[in-house]
Amino acid sequence: MRVMLTVVLTTMSALMPVQARTPAPQPAANLVVCDKYCDDRAADQASSDRIAVTAPLDDRVLQLHFADSDPMGWAVIDHSRPGDRVWLDRSFDGGATWDGGAQLGLTTAPSGVGGWRTQMYNNDDWHNRGVGALRACGGTVDTGRIACTPWARTRWNAANRAQAAATAMMALYDNGTGYFREGGGWGTAVSLAAVIRNASVSRMASYDYAMATTYDKNVNAGRGQFRNEFSDDTGWWAMAWLDAYDRTGEQRYLATAKADADHMQTFWTGDCGGGIRWKEGLTYKASISNSLYIQVNATLADRTGDATYRSRAQQGWEWFRGKGLIGSDGLVVDGIDGTSCAAVGQRYTYNQGVFVSGLTALSKVTGDQSLIGTARSVADSTTRTGSFFTGDDGIVHDPGEGASCTDDGSYFKAGLVRGLSELDAATSDMPYRDFLTRQADSAYAHSRNDFDQYSRSWSSSAGKGQGCQAAALALMNATY
Repeated sequence: MRVMLTVVLTTMSALMPVQARTPAPQPAANLVVCDKYCDDRAADQASSDRIAVTAPLDDRVLQLHFADSDPMGWAVIDHSRPGDRVWLDRSFDGGATWDGGAQLGLTTAPSGVGGWRTQMYNNDDWHNRGVGALRACGGTVDTGRIACTPWARTRWNAANRAQAAATAMMALYDNGTGYFREGGGWGTAVSLAAVIRNASVSRMASYDYAMATTYDKNVNAGRGQFRNEFSDDTGWWAMAWLDAYDRTGEQRYLATAKADADHMQTFWTGDCGGGIRWKEGLTYKASISNSLYIQVNATLADRTGDATYRSRAQQGWEWFRGKGLIGSDGLVVDGIDGTSCAAVGQRYTYNQGVFVSGLTALSKVTGDQSLIGTARSVADSTTRTGSFFTGDDGIVHDPGEGASCTDDGSYFKAGLVRGLSELDAATSDMPYRDFLTRQADSAYAHSRNDFDQYSRSWSSSAGKGQGCQAAALALMNATY
């Protein structure tokens, strides 16, 4: 009996076979993935049916369907004509490429049907740590046009928005290098820290392997122990490995954080009364470097009980507060000019957040509650509606924010939201919880796509990528 398909439903009736057919063979280069089931499974055996995304193609409609618990997907071309083609593409790098996953299940619609579909294919390749995405594509027989839906994925490892953001983050992870694609050094440190903290707060351990992968592949690269000529890069790595130590208890991560802290100490000079330089060979003393210096050493003092680290953190704070780095508007400026020793530069969100983290950590190891008061003052100046960073709509932005997700600034808000959440946890009234929740709700509603990727702005949708995802993941962690 031939079943005519004129409309693809989201009910189980849509799982009934459209018409028996033999799928076109996959290209030889395509990877065959087996998980709960193997690729090329009949769609009428799906355990459920959810239409994730659609796309118009002339007078046809392309649909990407998922059986979330299988977890597999298939493509449908509705209102098809004889000779129309439909297939799936599968990507393991966030949709950048689909080598090894092109035209999966390619099939041609026969006559006498109102719609046609592919077989089912796995979304992910867990045996090879491949976090994937699918899209439905098709081509028309009469006009020759080709279209595809947006990339999307099953709800596997996406039970809530924090886990979903982590899964989208890991789709950008390169298992071969241990770095996030386009993330560079410090960007990978920020991203890895967000993934580690997600595992701790959401209790999803699926991506714990990234810690050892990144460490083993890179600990001996360059100068070793994730050190380089930038004091702030080294500080970001130190915090990532402290997070890894907290997560696993492995001493090697703590040892690397100590080595990084010692390396940061070599940037300390007597110029302008102290402080650490931003980069070897330059005299500029960046606020971010010195805030990280306080944060790293105070955190090490807490984890080890070693008074040396506490003394370093206190010395860093004494220098910082004596240099006018907190302006009259209550915000931290970019740094100290090495010639004039004057506080100069723009204000950025990460300078506020990492400063807040540093003082919160230092307060914990010294018992000095005045540090919490100073941290709250900067946090209040940052989060106040209608202020420099927070617009009248209550959503935070960096100056000149733009839409890029690959430049340094795309990571900045990760430092801000981590700092606010740590300060919140250290205070009984949790004064920034509502602010953080407002950011997360806005980002989820306005900045996110069907792949759970986020834009740089948390009030509008634009480009997606590495830095923006790291900042959004840090935000979702902070509000979990």
